[in-house]
Amino acid sequence: MPNILVLEDDILFANTLEDILTEQNYVVDLARSAKEALDFNYEKNYDLYLFDINLPGQNGIELLKDLRDSQDLTPTIFISSYKDKDVIKDAYINGCDDYIKKPVDLDELLFKIRAIVNRFSKNLKVIKLKNNIQIDPIEKRVYKDELDLEIPQKIVELLLIFLENKGKIVTKEMIIQRLWNVSEHYSEGSIRVYVAKIKKILDCKDCIKNIKSIGYKFEL
Repeated sequence: MPNILVLEDDILFANTLEDILTEQNYVVDLARSAKEALDFNYEKNYDLYLFDINLPGQNGIELLKDLRDSQDLTPTIFISSYKDKDVIKDAYINGCDDYIKKPVDLDELLFKIRAIVNRFSKNLKVIKLKNNIQIDPIEKRVYKDELDLEIPQKIVELLLIFLENKGKIVTKEMIIQRLWNVSEHYSEGSIRVYVAKIKKILDCKDCIKNIKSIGYKFEL
């Protein structure tokens, strides 16, 4: 499930976006300021940013410029009430992929989100690990010696989370949001089973460390 970071200080509109995107099986985090967005960004990798421009403190364009300067190439759509051509030009110069003016046609927004996420996901390459293990992040399949290990999708998704956050703490909340829809019941026991399975697949006993009461840390 693609992860989307929404940066929007209008709480009602932000909650509307969250509801609609969650219904479409996206995992959504909401930030009300550039600082909150950076805090989320530090903890998690995203497939798409949806940024407002007019924000308290640092504005959305300035934030995106900083992210691009740090080599963060995450696709970004600005959703803003600004209609001035100079502002729109500035948004594109600083790295946005699309610009939607408020009030937003939500169907149009969903079309654009799907198009961008699908286009960028095609650039994901097969991940090669030791012992001739390969992971296809698009098809969510794990291969060993070119044979499909037929690993359940949730386990593959958890492995991808660990790889995306290598060397960082992966919280239980991050895992739950990624692996289960809001309508599904999750189990911490299941997470422990998935972690054990990943260790077996990778043939490593200590590559995933349990951070008590918080989550896990993956180091390979």
